[in-house]
Amino acid sequence: MRWILVIVAVVALVVGFVFALGKGWFGRHEGPGSVTTQAIPAERVARAEAVQAADAARAGASDEKQILFGDLHVHTTLSGDAYLISLPIVGGEGAHPPADACDFARYCSALDFWSINDHAEFLDARRWNETVDSIRQCNAVAGDPANPDVVAFLGWEWTQKGTRPENHYGHRNVILRHTDEANVPTRPIASQSTVGSSGLPVPIRAGMALLARDRRTLDYMKYIEELVQAPVCASGVPVRDLPDDCMESTATPGELFEKLDDWGHESIVIPHGTAWGWSAPPGASYASQLNAREHDPRRQTLVEIHSGHGNSEEYRSFRAIEPDGAGGWRCPEERSNYQPGCRRAGEIIEARCVEAGESESECADRAGEARQLYVDAGRAGFLTVPGAAAEDWLDAGQCRDCFLPAFDLRPLMSVQAMFAFRHPLEAPDVRRFRFGVIGSSDNHTARPGTGYKELNRREMTEATGFRKGVAKPLRRFAERPDEEPLPRSQALEAKGVAFAGQDRERMASFLSTGGLAAVHASGRDRDSIWQALERREVYGTSGGRTLLWFDLTNAPGGGRLPMGGELRTTATPEFEVRALGAFEQQPGCPDYSVSALSPERLHHLCRDECHNPSDRRKRITRVEVVRIRPQTGPLESLDGLIEDPWLVLPCKDVGAGCQATFRDPEFQGMGRDTLYYVRAIEEPSPAVNGANVRCTRDETGRCTDVDYCHGNEERTDYEDDCLAEIEERAWSSPIFVDFGA
Repeated sequence: MRWILVIVAVVALVVGFVFALGKGWFGRHEGPGSVTTQAIPAERVARAEAVQAADAARAGASDEKQILFGDLHVHTTLSGDAYLISLPIVGGEGAHPPADACDFARYCSALDFWSINDHAEFLDARRWNETVDSIRQCNAVAGDPANPDVVAFLGWEWTQKGTRPENHYGHRNVILRHTDEANVPTRPIASQSTVGSSGLPVPIRAGMALLARDRRTLDYMKYIEELVQAPVCASGVPVRDLPDDCMESTATPGELFEKLDDWGHESIVIPHGTAWGWSAPPGASYASQLNAREHDPRRQTLVEIHSGHGNSEEYRSFRAIEPDGAGGWRCPEERSNYQPGCRRAGEIIEARCVEAGESESECADRAGEARQLYVDAGRAGFLTVPGAAAEDWLDAGQCRDCFLPAFDLRPLMSVQAMFAFRHPLEAPDVRRFRFGVIGSSDNHTARPGTGYKELNRREMTEATGFRKGVAKPLRRFAERPDEEPLPRSQALEAKGVAFAGQDRERMASFLSTGGLAAVHASGRDRDSIWQALERREVYGTSGGRTLLWFDLTNAPGGGRLPMGGELRTTATPEFEVRALGAFEQQPGCPDYSVSALSPERLHHLCRDECHNPSDRRKRITRVEVVRIRPQTGPLESLDGLIEDPWLVLPCKDVGAGCQATFRDPEFQGMGRDTLYYVRAIEEPSPAVNGANVRCTRDETGRCTDVDYCHGNEERTDYEDDCLAEIEERAWSSPIFVDFGA
């Protein structure tokens, strides 16, 4: 009897220990960190302004405004996905809280402005208050509010992923103008599709902690438990009547806009990652959101065209799936610039079937079945082919002729498609998307503006993965299980897959250092930056600090209309564009960064490499003009309406940049609304993941072999930056020219 009691006691202790482990009792709350209290010397800021003014004057683009660079899409380890990739088991660096983002923007990337955008579903009351306080600390260090070294904006991300085209809305960043208590909401607003997504069962949490066996994973268990315990706000209650400590959410963008209106604070809502195939289901189209319910033209005035997760600019006529004419979906044919993933699924299964000795007709039937099962599985189609390695898929699902495309690009979710959509039955202010465009990083290690140098792939992009020596049970839990390469596809439901599934192995090759947002502002202060954002006098870059001006020169009354502007006219529009390439970088960090940060912190944050411009700018090789004529109605095909490029203006840049003028003699004859924007293209230079899947192609352009740049250290060396030459660029906001008197 005594031995039975001992066994029961031991079992109880073990169970209690495992329970405590999973509940995070041995973990610590991770705070916001401490902001370094040394501003960039005012003379350094003034010197940079003087250099830009002199270069602009030499390019003939001198005016009263200055161009400022920032990043309006930054996550810290307060976000659950960012916390997860910071763990040692996946090669993470450890904590990167909000204070790190402030210090990185100031000392590493030397930005003029940035915003914090942690996922709202991970921001309980305590973390939101810590975020607000940290942003205030960052601004308190900035010096004279009329001429700060850097401006920090407060915000969050509303993150939504639909399972079908009709319930997908996508991701949006909410940026707040002010940071004082009277103008900050009590809580951020999350998407209902993601609230509670961090609630792993306690036994799984405990198992993860036991296998990882490190301090930070224990803290992660604490982090999860804090989220699980946070109360959820009741629906249908005015925002100011809700308890301060509850977590608020909405199901649709329209509900988000209503709650923002309820708060009444000034904000901008920025869609981003719109064409990402890892979040948007096949068949999704942004046209479904062109209505007064899901589009607020007062707040939703900008769109993120490029980030570290790829480029969402370009429309193409290919599709991942197509209507079958009977209310369902089928697999499209392959095109020269695109092979649908479903087509490749059929090829893989057919080849296996032939190898297994089955008849030609049987194998053809199985290939057809494989294509349809892939289509039916949506984003997780890759899981329907048992035992398929990343390399088996070659470049299936990827745009072959796009610039740094988003993984599994969805053309009808692209920015060009947005500009072409029109819904004539809606009110005039919502029948078209009239967005200004920006770039940003979408960085998840508290590093705003990572694109200043193409180094340190693991730290400056999201291409993380398991390090060598990680316990196999933990890896099997987090990654796809080993499967036999069967000669027949399996329906997703039959495989018992309980998650949507993301092809992270291949996606790692599509992650870059990210872009920047640029504004033409009358000053460096918060209000001047905000006013530039509001009037859409903004542009995006793929990471460098390219200088770009784009104006319509014959506005009514003889004036000029800058990028982001709109007018109505029947006259032939005339334009001027000027551009100067980004400065080439010198190694190391400037003296003010070295003096402000300890050697350990300089390494932890900046990896010993900072924005450190030389006196030579990259050459602009050409300017590409894109012309888009919005639909006359929702049934008009986009093919032919998006002319990319419509014009190519060669540049002979000998150090003073590129200047060009053009006009559209067809505008009057077309008699329809038209918009124009430009891309300034720089000379080739190496970039992280510049070649994406690194295909070997045959004479027809078809991919025959790939060399993926994996996140997993056992597949790709940890120090390999996977560099390849690209043409960095800047995208102007459009000028919207409506036809009429």
